[in-house]
Amino acid sequence: MGKYLNPKADLTFKKIFGEHPHLVISLLNAMLPLADGERVESIEYWPAEKIPRRTAAEKDSIVDVCCRDNKKREFIVEMQMTWTESFKKRVLLNASKAYVAQTEAGEPYRLLQPVYALNFVNAPMNIDTEGYYHHYQLVHHQNSDEVIDGLQLVFIELPKFHPQTFSERKMQVLWLRFLTEINERTQEAPAELLENPEVNEALKIVEVAAYSPAEMRAYDKFWDIISTAKTIELDRQEEARAYQQKIEQAQEELERVQAKVEQAQAEKEQAQAEVGKLKQDKIDTARRLKAMNIMTDEQIARATGLSIEHIHEL
Repeated sequence: MGKYLNPKADLTFKKIFGEHPHLVISLLNAMLPLADGERVESIEYWPAEKIPRRTAAEKDSIVDVCCRDNKKREFIVEMQMTWTESFKKRVLLNASKAYVAQTEAGEPYRLLQPVYALNFVNAPMNIDTEGYYHHYQLVHHQNSDEVIDGLQLVFIELPKFHPQTFSERKMQVLWLRFLTEINERTQEAPAELLENPEVNEALKIVEVAAYSPAEMRAYDKFWDIISTAKTIELDRQEEARAYQQKIEQAQEELERVQAKVEQAQAEKEQAQAEVGKLKQDKIDTARRLKAMNIMTDEQIARATGLSIEHIHEL
């Protein structure tokens, strides 16, 4: 093992951003779309009973830190180790609950303050864009300048972050480099991270030497759980792909059978048309022979194969 632990783990992430207010303030100001006059200045952490409840699977794969600033704005910071489409809905639900919980019944709506959900995702989100930063808010469909301020959701795809291609916000890049480059294999941290006071402090917090044997066991258990969850998810995806493949094969077989039925029906109709034409040819021949008056009806019937009754009717 190298000098550092991975900051994305439950133990390390919460120790950095859940116990050091100035570090989570730095993270929020770096990651959220805040104007200069809206920057976070101070925070207080939510009490334990206010933290959103998790299912068993979510409890193992989601790390969160929740706080409120001096302007009463709410912030939910999450590290999501796995990804499914249902997470977007869960993030929206939890942010909505936090928004609604700000006022008691009968209190004026003007007291409501924005809720920001900042989500680091350590897996591809299946969003068809190259960018790693995804910002969602309530925007007028035709005029994007018209915004209903209330809920803002930010998803950051860590696998898509590449520092050499982004230069817009220095602290954002430094924090994302910290989250993506520092892990158990790191022997020496990059100089750019060491030079920044806040990131340097975070690096010291994740040094292996700072953790007790019990904490290291909890750290290893977290990654075992994540590995198991990823394996289960991969198995589920493989089963889903196999099931989809069977459906597609059955659909192709059904289409082949339908094509054969349609071909048989076409051949039947063609045969019926040929039989009808042949019969009409016989009738036409019988009419001509009868009009020539050179053969009896019995002879015409034998020559054409038509019944004597049919010949009489011509």
